[in-house]
Amino acid sequence: MTRVFVARLAGLSVFDPLGDQVGRVRDVVVTFSATRRAPRVIGLVVEVPGRRRVFVPMTRVTSIDAGQVITTGLVNMRRFEQRANETLVLAELLERAVRVTTPEGPFEAIVEDIAIEQERNRDWVIVKVFCRKPIGGSRSLSRLGRRRGETVLVDVSDVTGLRRSGSAQSAAKLLETYDDLKAADLAEVIHDLTPKRRAEVAAALDDEKLADVMEELPEDDQVEILTTLGSDRAADVLEAMQPDDAADLLSELPPDTAEQLLQMMEPDEAAPLRRLLAYDENTAGGLMTTEPVILGPEATIAEALAVVRRAELSPALAATVFVCRSPLETPTGKYLGVVHIQRLLREPPHAAIGSILDRDLEPLTPNAPLGQVTRMLATYNLVGVPVVDEDGRLLGAVTVDDVLDHILPDDWREDRHEVTHGH
Repeated sequence: MTRVFVARLAGLSVFDPLGDQVGRVRDVVVTFSATRRAPRVIGLVVEVPGRRRVFVPMTRVTSIDAGQVITTGLVNMRRFEQRANETLVLAELLERAVRVTTPEGPFEAIVEDIAIEQERNRDWVIVKVFCRKPIGGSRSLSRLGRRRGETVLVDVSDVTGLRRSGSAQSAAKLLETYDDLKAADLAEVIHDLTPKRRAEVAAALDDEKLADVMEELPEDDQVEILTTLGSDRAADVLEAMQPDDAADLLSELPPDTAEQLLQMMEPDEAAPLRRLLAYDENTAGGLMTTEPVILGPEATIAEALAVVRRAELSPALAATVFVCRSPLETPTGKYLGVVHIQRLLREPPHAAIGSILDRDLEPLTPNAPLGQVTRMLATYNLVGVPVVDEDGRLLGAVTVDDVLDHILPDDWREDRHEVTHGH
């Protein structure tokens, strides 16, 4: 009889019958039934190359041991999308608060791990639950003289509350499991969850991380998450987002909701969003970010390199420094020109950036249509272009990633991994 603890499965390599690695285990999918004694394990979520998460039915798993999972070969590479009756063990059951009934009396506990086993009919089921008693637990514990915070392994039949939906499980365990993922990949995991679970995970992320993830989600997911946050938190997350992404999201909300959130934001954070919302979304003004890298002409090359090195800048924003007279917040003083990062790397660090300006780049007006923006980026092989008002003050910059967002089909985030795999 093979018994496996699910938390130890996370990250294990999955191999096909020839011994080639096909991916890694990311979660275990179970279903509950009123008629069955034990919850049934129906498959694994396996991450295959390209960060694609696919569903592998347990009927295709030939063996699971301490170090690896062997399958009959992954023929069906359908992208995993959680169905209404499916529960993810790592994402939803670990850390859940449950009630355990024993001959000595019931007690509350937190799920630490789940043990699964293969029955004689080859079905896999949940058999045991590894629980931790909360510190300062119930009186029945102290009567038994047990140590506080002690862990126990109990039969699944003695546990109630595993199945219930509710915010009974903290999202901490899920986020720990996916801690290594970039924002775009974490967004994909969140997109696959049920709306309720999405809201719980959003609540557990800090503002900055949630802002990064929101920027990578389809707009309907963004709107849904934002409406679950409560207006205080929603305003904080919008402040943490890139201004152009935040403005796009606000434009999807009912106007009175958007206005309410803008009024809750810090005035200097809300002002650029109001300016962006005034432009049509398919113009340079609607596409631009109001926070590109802006420096004065007297800044040194060393200073410019220190600014573009900042981790929170996207590669597209870090590629170009826009040089203006003060004030250096948009709308700036007079726009003077740009310096590309490659040029910065070729010049002595103490020189002023004003001495190496590219002045040939013709700025766009905020009303320039999307087609003109796209042609300009393509013609001059640029990553970002300046947008100025009629007085020559920099209003923002359009970067190539924002243009791609607008010229790709609306649902491109949904099927970015729907690539064909030949076998």
